[in-house]
Amino acid sequence: MILTRDIISAALRSGEIAITPFKEEALESASYNVTLHDQLRVFMEGLNEIDIASVARDANAIAGITRVVDMNAAGYYLLKPGELVLGMTEETIKLPPNVAGHLQGRSRFARMGLMVHVTASFLQPGIENRQVFEIFNASRNAIKLRPGVQIAQIIFERCEGESTYKGAFEAQKEI
Repeated sequence: MILTRDIISAALRSGEIAITPFKEEALESASYNVTLHDQLRVFMEGLNEIDIASVARDANAIAGITRVVDMNAAGYYLLKPGELVLGMTEETIKLPPNVAGHLQGRSRFARMGLMVHVTASFLQPGIENRQVFEIFNASRNAIKLRPGVQIAQIIFERCEGESTYKGAFEAQKEI
């Protein structure tokens, strides 16, 4: 069952769900808007060969063909048409073992061809980390990504039963 604003607010007040930093104005009727952090992981130019077997063994295997870009210097990153970069939420999200979430792009940005996540939209129950965006420009125009913009939303949902995620990204705090 999807949680509405009043249920999310109660869960935040009780500490059942934690969002740090929390902004009251980011709380919507049945979601919470999350903010783009100031760093991106950008794939290096050229034709890189990525072996999915290597990534299956080591989730950080792509680090060798990417670089971290700090958007603070220019104030933005110009995302070219067809380009994929990894971003991250400014917020750390903590969920209890009986609440999961779904990361969704916001309609206003989707309408201009900005995909905020390619496939990995699920927030496992019991997490305490920052969420990664797989940001893709599906338009014919370059798009300026700016830190501090609420580019996505999290929809919270109660689980039947309890479970806690234990995986490669369970404590992720950096891109």
